[in-house]
Amino acid sequence: MTGLPSYCIVRGVDLELRVKAVPGAKQMELVGALGDRLKVRVNAPPEGGKANDAICALIAARASIKERDVSVTAGASSPQKTLLLKGAAARVDEIVKAFAS
Repeated sequence: MTGLPSYCIVRGVDLELRVKAVPGAKQMELVGALGDRLKVRVNAPPEGGKANDAICALIAARASIKERDVSVTAGASSPQKTLLLKGAAARVDEIVKAFAS
């Protein structure tokens, strides 16, 4: 766990991610670090939690974890969100590398 990006915080066995969400984008992608957040573009609209679900699905897929282990813990109706990846702290280096590729 050396040199973690500022958007990534280990909380016990869990991993917390601070993201900047861009809903309604043309494609779904992890753009990269934007200040102290990970910029995430999703093609889902920001209505009815659709964008949040898409962000969680994208993060889960890139981190190779189950979708049910990714949740929005703060900022559900804001572009500035905090996500919790349950039980992911042990694989933080691998996950950060996956986000960068």
